Amino acid sequence: MARIRDCEVPEDCHYLVEKHVWARVMPEGHVRLGLTPVGYALLRNSVVAVELQEQWIGQAVARGQSIALVESLKYIGPLAAPFAGVLLRGNALVEADPDLAMRDPYGAGWIAEMLPDDWEAASAELLTGEEAVMSYQKLIERLNLTCD
Repeated sequence: MARIRDCEVPEDCHYLVEKHVWARVMPEGHVRLGLTPVGYALLRNSVVAVELQEQWIGQAVARGQSIALVESLKYIGPLAAPFAGVLLRGNALVEADPDLAMRDPYGAGWIAEMLPDDWEAASAELLTGEEAVMSYQKLIERLNLTCD
């Protein structure tokens, strides 16, 4: 796992860097999603609510469509679907305890799960490995961010 100014960037995830969304394929074939620590740093590390767009559960969603809302003290923003697919479910633990999403963003703090229409095509449009690390390094340095 790469660390850039205390921001974790696991190389086994796929990223929609411009929206700060990570994606990880689970053994069952669905994909777990969440907001990166960089996304939380941009929210000033204060999350007061995470709300899944429940009307989309079981429905097809387009790439870029809002599947959840993340609310901080001064901002409400979408968690964008990083690929087209079906929204399966949200993480009830994060909805009950939004801080969990910041404390453990790549573990228990995941936000939603989706079943991609075509993971091979979707993953080709996302950054992963060293390419993702380098992209986040440039962004973090340009914005002078830290994730502590």
